[in-house]
Amino acid sequence: MTFSPQQTTSPLVAVIGGGTVTAEQYQLARQVGYTLAQAGVDVVCGGLGGVMEAVSRGCREGGGHVIGLLPGNDADDANPWVSYPLPTGLGHARNMLVAQSAPVVIAIAGEYGTLSELAIALKTGRVVVTLEGWQDIPGVCCAHDADQAAALALETLIAQGYLQSASGSAGDEGN
Repeated sequence: MTFSPQQTTSPLVAVIGGGTVTAEQYQLARQVGYTLAQAGVDVVCGGLGGVMEAVSRGCREGGGHVIGLLPGNDADDANPWVSYPLPTGLGHARNMLVAQSAPVVIAIAGEYGTLSELAIALKTGRVVVTLEGWQDIPGVCCAHDADQAAALALETLIAQGYLQSASGSAGDEGN
């Protein structure tokens, strides 16, 4: 399947995290994806396993779309929940694309790849919400559970005018 920007007009949140996760982390990421989708937000991620698979699954189950920015050249490497697999051929350098693909980045657990994405996101002015780790990094917003992580992301999208609030007004109206 080929992706065209016109295929999704929903706001995006990038979700990053480990390729290997615990059952609890998988469920947290799945819930984040589901909650974002239910609010009309699509997800962009690295498109592989672990957190990426879980958030993709939750987003699709919630009715959303998932853009997977894959490190290799083969779209078939994407997890089965990715709506639009985009092979980049960039290896770990694709982390820069993921980190800059949305105004908000949610980090769930992870290791050095996640750390690189966190650093890029913060350096380029993205709002970063962390769940299951990374709370000691200056400039991040720490969430205690999946619902709070999604809520912080949604509040940011509303405040920046990317998403309408439940009352129907964008965060920047009237300014």
